Amino acid sequence: MTVNMNPLQFPDSRSRSKLRLLVIACLLAVAVLPSRIHASEPLAKGIQDNSFFIEEAYNQEPGVVQHIFNLPIDFTNGSREIAPSFTQEWPVFSQTHQFSYTIPYIFTEDDNGMEDMRLNYRLQALTEDEYTPAFAPRLSLVLATGDRDKGFGAGVVGYETNLPFSKIVSDRWTLHFNAGMSVFPSVRDHHLTNYNLGASAIYAVSRDFNLMLETVAGWNDDIAEGAFVFEETVDRTTTAIVSPGARYAFNFANDAQLVIGAALPIGLTSDSPDWGVFFYCSFEHWFTRTDARRTK
Repeated sequence: MTVNMNPLQFPDSRSRSKLRLLVIACLLAVAVLPSRIHASEPLAKGIQDNSFFIEEAYNQEPGVVQHIFNLPIDFTNGSREIAPSFTQEWPVFSQTHQFSYTIPYIFTEDDNGMEDMRLNYRLQALTEDEYTPAFAPRLSLVLATGDRDKGFGAGVVGYETNLPFSKIVSDRWTLHFNAGMSVFPSVRDHHLTNYNLGASAIYAVSRDFNLMLETVAGWNDDIAEGAFVFEETVDRTTTAIVSPGARYAFNFANDAQLVIGAALPIGLTSDSPDWGVFFYCSFEHWFTRTDARRTK
């Protein structure tokens, strides 16, 4: 039997050109694949759960913790008040349940000290889809850690609830709405109740940069002290601000995200600060890996 041994055939110049084009096309496809994945999502999803005055209705995803530092500086009639706070948000086994706490501090012209601390539970009651807004009602226990005599707290344990709704309405626009109240029983024999409303519109210039317009209003009870205890009465103040602002996200490996922002709140009522500046910083990262897919 005769075996014909053909010499090794090399592709001609035309075949080599086609091969090079095929390799380049494959490399380009791999390079643009992540951007194609992002392009399939609205630009508004690039930054979520990073508002300044409004509570967004997005719980933390499984395995992801968020650290938030707020620094508002308010100016009223020539006086200045600085009220930094730190918040940490943790998912509880899943995105359905979330625990968080807030530690506030305050510096006034005359004194400084801790304000009332909050322990928060939030339920992801509705997950956002094409037609349904995200909804995450919150219940909070307000601890009497602030000094009532200095005006830094109620002096009693209180209870607070808030109802935040969030909805992406187009590729670049997101709307948020809040309604809530807080109750402080037996504050010097008075029952104090506060109410709040808020809304915001956020425009995604890009996935990493947002312009924001927030507005919040509050109707708050406080005790007007008299010369004697029996002369004390409950006064109601009305506060309202409108706050234009912006935020920018830095995205790192392993889905870590740093968001910084600033705003210029402007008071709309006589009980509100005249104006202020607001600085924001948030960092979120994995503390344990899960099979959950990140959406932020």
